[in-house]
Parts: sequence; C-alpha cells; structure tokens
Amino acid sequence: MKALVFAAGLGERMRPLTDHTPKPLLEAGGKPLIAWHLEKLAALGVREVVVNTSWLADRFPERLGDGAAWGLRLHYSHEGPTPLETGGGILHALPLLGEDPFLAVNGDIWTDYDFGRLPREPAGDAHLVLVDNPRHHPQGDFVLDTEGRVHADGGARLTFSGIGVYRPSLLLGWRQTVDRDPGDPPRFRLAPLLRAAMARGAASGEHHRGRWTDVGTPERLQALDRQLRAG
Repeated sequence: MKALVFAAGLGERMRPLTDHTPKPLLEAGGKPLIAWHLEKLAALGVREVVVNTSWLADRFPERLGDGAAWGLRLHYSHEGPTPLETGGGILHALPLLGEDPFLAVNGDIWTDYDFGRLPREPAGDAHLVLVDNPRHHPQGDFVLDTEGRVHADGGARLTFSGIGVYRPSLLLGWRQTVDRDPGDPPRFRLAPLLRAAMARGAASGEHHRGRWTDVGTPERLQALDRQLRAG
C-alpha cells in the first residue's frame, strides 16, 4: 500500500509560525508533525509515500530528503502556488499513487491511532476514521452507524479525523460531483465525493476514541507539544 500525506495547505491560521515553515514541518514533541506520520507508515510496512506540496514546497525535500531516514521513498506532488484542496490534491497525485487502494492522512494532525487497523482493501470506495467532536468543531461531519457504514446525516455526527483509505475509483465522475467549477488545474474538496460514496453505500468507517489533535492554531500546537514532552 502507498500513502499520501496532505501537506499543501497555506497554514494561514498558524501565522506567523508558517511564514517560513509549512505547517506539517512545525515541531511538536521534538519532531515535525509529518515525521510522526512517516514513522508510523514505515512501521506499517508502507514503502512509498506521496507528499503533496504548494506553500514553501522546497522546504519539504530540504527537511525530509528522499525519505531514506525512515526507510521510505518519498515522492513530491507539487501543486503550484495555489493548493488544489483535498480532492484536487488526490487527483493530481493519482499518477504517483497507482491503481490500488491507498492510505491518506492530513499532515497537520497528530494522533495515537494505529494505522495498522486500517483495511488494505476497503469494502467500498472509502474507509474513514472518525473521532469525537473537538471543542472547535462541535457540529461534527459524518454519522457512523452500528454496522460500520458512514452517512452524511441521520444521527449524531462525529468528526472526520483526516485519516482514510481510498480506492482511486472514488474519483470516478468527480467533475459531475464537485460543487463548483474546479478550474484548471482542477481544485476541489474531497467532501462532495465522500458524500456521494456514502449515498451509494460505498463508505465504511470506524470510531477512534484515543488521542487526536487538529493542529489548527499556534495555541493547539503549543498544547500538543507540552503533552508529548510530558509523555
């Protein structure tokens, strides 16, 4: 299985920390956020990881190199000066990801979730890891039923963690599914495609009840750093 780490965001809410450092390269617990993911992916047996880049893209190979430090082979999917969002980012990276299911994770989260629990072959087009709603996102995103299917609505919502396994077929018909003109190169969110998969019963999921942080502000980064250093 290959993996994709979303790392192309502008990090606007993290300024001034991200004026010269992309958010996934900010440190918590003595190492860059993205390094926590790379370690877990390597331990899982993943050997090829695609990192999508845009803002301060040259900082990634400067800091991470070719991935050899983790026993990985890194590929950089550069999206240009404007990030292509999650859906466009996957579409742009598909030539590097291939035709098999792949693991994808947001580069600006931290979690103790065990990637080894993810299915190598999801039952449908997507398998999502959901978490309890954090204070800054109380409304949640999606509903997980008792049989492990994920729905856009119909019950109490959980928050999408930014961790999932996707089949490339999730992107089939993307142009008819996205909610606006995607432009050229295509720039669009993943959420409409996930909702379409849910509508056809092709999205499964699980509820992670452990530790998870969306590092969206300098304050959350500082809090995470203190937690990790405290053990």
